[in-house]
Amino acid sequence: MGTRSLTAFINKARESQEICVMYRQYDGYPEGHGLQLAEFLSSGKMVNGISVGETELVFNGMGCLAAQVISYFKEGPGGFYIEPAGTRDVGEEYIYKVYTNDNGQLMMRCFDVWKGRTIFVGTPEKFIAKYGKVKETA
Repeated sequence: MGTRSLTAFINKARESQEICVMYRQYDGYPEGHGLQLAEFLSSGKMVNGISVGETELVFNGMGCLAAQVISYFKEGPGGFYIEPAGTRDVGEEYIYKVYTNDNGQLMMRCFDVWKGRTIFVGTPEKFIAKYGKVKETA
């Protein structure tokens, strides 16, 4: 049995509206999914409008970011699923929330369902510092 997780994408521009949830069937623990998510988020930047000739990875709002995260993780049938906003109680052990703070900076929150408490709040870079780099596979 895998470690299930949910990743919720929060649009703070719309009064903290949850826009969708990504369900992961396995490897949902912080050193797995959490690190992979943090690595992807830290590789780009949140913007409001795309500049001509943009060369770095950008997320043009939370809807764009959610679509890119789902595309990044999804590699065929199974494993990852898009669920409606507000989905909970599907056997998840961890719930990740992705949102922006008041300065527009990307933030992550990780809630451990079994412990019943939040175990991380901060930037993707701080998540990486806490849980370590994603290990390369041979």
